[in-house]
Amino acid sequence: MAAATAATLTSTASAHPTAESAHPATAKHGPAGAEVEVEYFTKPGGHPRHTSVPAATPERLQRVERALSPAQTAADGDVTSVVDNGPTAEKLDVVFIGDGYTADQQEDFHSDVRAKWAEMSAVQPYASYTDLFNVWSVDAVSRQSGVSGDPGKDVVKDTALKSYFWCDGLERLLCVDEKKVESYAMKAPAADLVVVLSNSTKYGGAGYNDVTSKPGYDGIATASSDHPDSDQIAVHETGHSLGKLADEYFYPDYGTYTGAEPTAANATKLTAEQMKAQSKKWYRWLGQTSPDGGLVGAYEGGAYYPKGINRPTENSIMRSLGREYSLPGREAMIAGFYRHASVLSSTTPASTALRPTTALTVDIPASATLTWWLDGKQVTAAKGRTQVTPKSLGMRADGRTHTITAKAADTTAWVKDPALRKQLTASRTWKAKG
Repeated sequence: MAAATAATLTSTASAHPTAESAHPATAKHGPAGAEVEVEYFTKPGGHPRHTSVPAATPERLQRVERALSPAQTAADGDVTSVVDNGPTAEKLDVVFIGDGYTADQQEDFHSDVRAKWAEMSAVQPYASYTDLFNVWSVDAVSRQSGVSGDPGKDVVKDTALKSYFWCDGLERLLCVDEKKVESYAMKAPAADLVVVLSNSTKYGGAGYNDVTSKPGYDGIATASSDHPDSDQIAVHETGHSLGKLADEYFYPDYGTYTGAEPTAANATKLTAEQMKAQSKKWYRWLGQTSPDGGLVGAYEGGAYYPKGINRPTENSIMRSLGREYSLPGREAMIAGFYRHASVLSSTTPASTALRPTTALTVDIPASATLTWWLDGKQVTAAKGRTQVTPKSLGMRADGRTHTITAKAADTTAWVKDPALRKQLTASRTWKAKG
């Protein structure tokens, strides 16, 4: 689990966010009254929007804290491993936290986590890289079941994370107290992404991305637990936090973008001809059929501006929920996966002293190749095998110390950038006594 970094901002964003950052939803840390920009979702399949909300817990939800009952104390903060694919240092760790679940409803929360992760991980490129992820759930016991603002604006529930609809006066914007979320997320062994599931059937959610606090996780996504489209909110938000992708929707009143070239992989001031001539942005993908429909090109409008900015495809998930990532988007997501995870992992520490019959098991994605080496020479007969013993690699019982090395390289066709391709390799070496 690698810590993400982002620049800390201390002032409220201007009316028109800059396209220099991949996403405007950045926490403003500072004195009381500071704000956080969040992304929200008005309807299934629609274009998201963004706004600024107070960073502090809303005053209407603040109340005198009461002591938890013994039953609540026993469950609150409990951590469960939902998916265990290997050491946290070698995997991308996703942490789900529930809100609006009472002590008696924690099993419902666990069931919702499993269902939501199954939906999220069915989307590409997640589906091809499920082995790179660990998933954890953290129990947050609420005094009342449900979420404030559901079903009506006047409904107030006493919940652990203070999540509520009608945030900033917007019905579908589902906000949380980020500090409370942080306190629960840090109970997990590691946290790269955090998803808050609020106990509700109402459509809504939010994205707090580029979180810049000591935990180092990439962002927070909120979603209702029991709406069938809420997984798409989380998938879209991870496009920002993991892929560092820009939003591809725009507001007509924003006019023409005149700033610097955006850093996001899916936004550019260049035309298709200029990208190709200058070998920049997604030029390697131009003209190819994208999984979200149509050909990769330069489509005007993106990063909130209708003019002056181009996006790779007509309508990816970074523009409308329910869509696929574009080809450039998939490549950016894979880069994000590998910021936190390794193409090669093993539960056998490198410090382990191996014997001839010690079983060595490694884990790699389906798109990776695997080779084994004994004392610097490749054992071709073992290529692709994820479990070996030093003896099966040909090590002799000669009393000498030998070196066993596993090397993996992800050869996915979804990565065209040579610089990124070089990063999709890993090796592990052990010592074995013959």
